[in-house]
Order: sequence, then C-alpha cells, then structure tokens
Amino acid sequence: QVQLVNSGGGLVQVGGSLRLSCVDSGRTFSTYNMGWFRQPPGKEREFVAGIHWSGGTTFYKDSVKGRFTISRDNAKNTVYLQMNGLKPEDTAVYYCAASRNFPTTNPYDYNYWGQGTQVTVSS
Repeated sequence: QVQLVNSGGGLVQVGGSLRLSCVDSGRTFSTYNMGWFRQPPGKEREFVAGIHWSGGTTFYKDSVKGRFTISRDNAKNTVYLQMNGLKPEDTAVYYCAASRNFPTTNPYDYNYWGQGTQVTVSS
C-alpha cells in the first residue's frame, strides 16, 4: 500500500524558490513511477513533472522546463520537486502521485495521491 504525504508549500515572491517533498510510508515506493500535478484556482488538475521508479528518466510540462526539477531518493521513500524562478501562474495546490505507468501525464493513470500542498507566488 502506498500512502503519500506532501509537504513544503508556502508563500513566496516572484522569482523565488521552494522545494516540495512527498514521503511514502509504505514499502513499495521504489517500484512506483512518481509524478507531480497541480491544480490552479478554478482550473483542472494538470501534470507538472514525472520520474521513473529508477530515477533515471524525468519529463516535464513545457512551461516548467528549466525551472523545476523532479528527483527521488528511494532509500528515503521520498520524491522532491525543486521549483526555481517561480511565477504567479505557478500558484496552485501541488500533489504528488504514484503510477505503474511511465511516462504518462494522465491523472487517471496514477493510483495513489498525496493530500496536496498550497504554493502561492505573490507579485
């Protein structure tokens, strides 16, 4: 069973940085591909970044390429999202999620979800 807990959100100014974390309290984290999604106010949930279970391959939404980095530490059952150069349009609730599929941006391919963490970028 995968149980994901998000943390690391907050309020940051334009151009600032945040690092989100997502910890799995289960025992199968290293066998799942992981993704980060976000849901801006009044909009649908959208894919942000994904990483293979091995950590060897990553992929990103075009608008975050070069600013966001997804990584994982399987020994700590944790996936990270380092966000630099934040913009007001990055404001959203951010969720981590686990999938057996890779690569996929479809939220329906992700079986387990964290509770979400709010990121607000102020101008």
